[in-house]
Amino acid sequence: MTTRRSLLLGAAGAVTVSALAGAPDAAFAQGAVIDITRARTNPIPIAIPDFAGAGDGQRFGRDVARVVQDNLRNSGLFRPIQNQAFIQTAQTAADRPRFQDWRVIGAQALTTGRADVQGGNLRVEFRLWDVLPGDQLVGTAFTAPTSNWRRIAHMISDAIYERLLGEKGYFDTRIVYIAESGPRDRRLRRLAIMDQDGENNAFLTDGREAALTPRFHPAADRVAFMSYQSREQPRVVLFDLNTRGQQVLGNFSGMTLSPRFAPDGRSVVLSAMRGGDANIYAVDLASRRERQLTSGSSLDVSPCYSPDGSQIVFNSDRGGDQQLYVMDANGGGIRRISFGRGRYATPVWSPRGDLIAFTRFGGGSFAIGVMRPDGSGERILSEGWKMEAPSFAPNGRMLVFGRETRATDSRGGGFSARIHTIDIAGFNERPLPTPTDATDPTWSPLLS
Repeated sequence: MTTRRSLLLGAAGAVTVSALAGAPDAAFAQGAVIDITRARTNPIPIAIPDFAGAGDGQRFGRDVARVVQDNLRNSGLFRPIQNQAFIQTAQTAADRPRFQDWRVIGAQALTTGRADVQGGNLRVEFRLWDVLPGDQLVGTAFTAPTSNWRRIAHMISDAIYERLLGEKGYFDTRIVYIAESGPRDRRLRRLAIMDQDGENNAFLTDGREAALTPRFHPAADRVAFMSYQSREQPRVVLFDLNTRGQQVLGNFSGMTLSPRFAPDGRSVVLSAMRGGDANIYAVDLASRRERQLTSGSSLDVSPCYSPDGSQIVFNSDRGGDQQLYVMDANGGGIRRISFGRGRYATPVWSPRGDLIAFTRFGGGSFAIGVMRPDGSGERILSEGWKMEAPSFAPNGRMLVFGRETRATDSRGGGFSARIHTIDIAGFNERPLPTPTDATDPTWSPLLS
């Protein structure tokens, strides 16, 4: 039995996970994995009936199943079969699936389960079946406070994703972003957080000081962002998600911006302005010691570590135009990696280490793209009026980014700023619902 740790705001209370009898052995577990490239062109048909239950358990069973359906459908890799096509009822399927009833409607995979409410806790038993041979692939039970039912649904979605596609999912995650509202010339910019599907939205700051570029700590318990607490000298601030306490990072004389945590969580890399120049520094979180990594009269900003912490990608105008560069984590071995048409910004390294995502702009348009860490294989995933701030899901398969629409009149009519997600292959772009305009999104690690 393991426990997955909770996060503040929408994830109150730990979720306990335990295995159910009947799970397959490791040898069979390799047999039903489907290649993701194949799933992109031919999504996996899966049946997800409501989980059985009585009283409040029936309601929670229905709601959990609907969230699982939405998660898998929105990934673009699964095709949930409509409930109206089901022959067997959820109650009898939870007791004993009649696999012929699911084969005839074209399901390759089937989920069954049962939800029970005991006091203030919800227990959900979940099983995943390979329909053709009628074999169980996963059997797991989740117990959590009833207020945490959506997180159970996300964890079930991750279990299905991992078992059928052979790699970690990304549904039990959160996104931190900047919530924007008000007139274009007087925008209120608040730090905000939500589940990856747009639910459980909460504002973390009140907007009295504008916030920009939030970034998650690897433990997902802190956020570093740029705050206008001092309007003359905006500073990088650490925000504790558990206490909501804020603390200015570093003792720099000028503005600090574009923070990123190191993969081990022990330091933050950021840019510091001195005069008209911006150089990159690493700040140790324990000692607050500052270490300068770049120097010169250029603007070196938006640093981001590689997953192993050995390298840093950043953008700089040191060559006369804004381009992407990679250097060793100690500041040595700087080399340019972007050579396409236009200027490059906001680079971020994939958690898998295989790609760097970026914003490219030129010729009046913006684009979100990816390239390999040596600069080869550049691909544009989406283009538009104004796009920025890509961030990878923890499995490296999806990106979240900001997209704006141009105002249609002098009073700002028609303008909007929204968060979108897209697959790294450039398909399945989708907007995420937010209560206000939204920019600067960053995906959390898995909440484990």
